[in-house]
Amino acid sequence: MKKEKVEIKGFIETSFLDWKGKIASVIFLPRCNFRCPFCHNRTLVLEPNKYETIPLELILKKLKTLSGWVDGVCITGGEPTMHPFLGTIIDKIHDLGFGVKLDTNGSHPDVLLSMINNKKIEYVAMDIKAPLSKEKYRLSAGVDVDISKIKESINIIIDSGIDHEFRTTIVPDLHHLDDIIDIVSFIKKAKRYTLQNFNPGEEVMDPLFAKKSPFSPDDFSKIQKEVEKVWKNLKGQEPALIPALLKSARAV
Repeated sequence: MKKEKVEIKGFIETSFLDWKGKIASVIFLPRCNFRCPFCHNRTLVLEPNKYETIPLELILKKLKTLSGWVDGVCITGGEPTMHPFLGTIIDKIHDLGFGVKLDTNGSHPDVLLSMINNKKIEYVAMDIKAPLSKEKYRLSAGVDVDISKIKESINIIIDSGIDHEFRTTIVPDLHHLDDIIDIVSFIKKAKRYTLQNFNPGEEVMDPLFAKKSPFSPDDFSKIQKEVEKVWKNLKGQEPALIPALLKSARAV
């Protein structure tokens, strides 16, 4: 039988940002089916061969030494659910006793459902790029997106009972307060929702966005407060927004 090729293009031993409340190692998988203009992982998505492939065995060996210190492993990208070897990576991580958090853009609900039903993941973070309309999503994702699949993934996650969060990176000209409220209204049964302010830089997908200004701290705070108010009213309880990170490099 031909050995399955596993492509891992990045590994961080310890991160305090990628899994709320936990110390996590982070595995980066290449390629993505979206082309979000504000994405910080352009090379990983478009030219992954520029990065050396890290053997899974090497990562597993390192994880063994981190047992008792690291709580779990976050698998991000790119878009992890594109890869048939995702389950293999997760099984081997579980064999070492670590939990797994999956970052996804929600474009493969069938894979997501399988992962949840087969108890492959303990936490899932899904990026919602825009309000759930075809045109607005295309502007933020950079490609045409099957919105029915995005909605299906959202519902799968919410109905699963698995610990989760949804998050949106907001960019001036692409996102307005009404857009975020539309998203919140659709995911009102979710456990958590995070807003992230766009962080410009030379490595973003669309060069036109490299020098684009993010929301000012004051404007971002105003948007967040308004969204928290709506979230609280919809859920009938205290808002569950996670304090947002200004850097959105992990957004899928």
